[in-house]
Amino acid sequence: MTSQSLPETVPAPSLWQRFVDLLGLIRFSHTVFALPFALLSAMLAWQVAPFEWKHLLGIVLCMVFARSAAMAFNRLVDRDYDARNPRTARRHIPAGILSKGLVTVFTLGCVGGFIASTLLFLPNQWPLFLSVPVILFLLSYSYAKRFTAFCHYWLSAALMLSPIASWIAITGSIDWPPVCLAAMIFFWVGGFDILYATQDAEFDQGENLFSLPARLGIPTALRLAFVSHLLTIVCLFAFWKVSGLGGLFLSGSIAVSLLLIYEHSLVRPGDLSRVNTAFFNVNAVISVGLFLLAAADLLI
Repeated sequence: MTSQSLPETVPAPSLWQRFVDLLGLIRFSHTVFALPFALLSAMLAWQVAPFEWKHLLGIVLCMVFARSAAMAFNRLVDRDYDARNPRTARRHIPAGILSKGLVTVFTLGCVGGFIASTLLFLPNQWPLFLSVPVILFLLSYSYAKRFTAFCHYWLSAALMLSPIASWIAITGSIDWPPVCLAAMIFFWVGGFDILYATQDAEFDQGENLFSLPARLGIPTALRLAFVSHLLTIVCLFAFWKVSGLGGLFLSGSIAVSLLLIYEHSLVRPGDLSRVNTAFFNVNAVISVGLFLLAAADLLI
């Protein structure tokens, strides 16, 4: 008589592993695209308003919570598309690494954390008053691909709010430096999101989703992304002019202009293999580099 072996029990993931998986879900490292610009705007705002540690903490928390909520919500609403797309099928929800329920709780927690973090700016009530419409706008980006080919610029409009929000949170007003910086972010993010979307052009066409590469073709979309980045350069120099930053930031702006041109040399209609290099490496250097140069310029 043979004994039957009992099925092996797979241990439940630890809390730490769940936390790591959630960070992977929202690509936490990509926070470098937006946070430096919020801090850059804050540094300039502190030239006209007193510095407070609670404001710095509030900016960091608001940025982390807002971006985390938007990314997690995007993964929730796109989970069925992700499951059908070979490029994204191994993302956390379609792969079964994280459950829909856990990601929903995480999203709601981040939304609550974002709204609560605006209390750090009191007695300035503008951040609290604007927190709900802002987070709703960020979350609504996830549906943009269902009805507009310009969904890339919905994303860029969401990210361009960061320098404006930082300025309002610190000063309670608005001025040209955060506006010009926001315009630079709008065209920069829109352009590189078009580049990123070229990877899914065929899938988007098959699923009747809207994106510029899917609707206009990859060659035309790449030309539009290039135009968008030319406008980025114009807005970057306009920001340098109105911000009062000096020669160090100007030299960085010239370097960024060359990097943007280099970014487009990495992506060709017949060769999309280096899209991720263009998307992450180059753009991370641009955002962090501009922040560091501005900080050094202000110190000098």
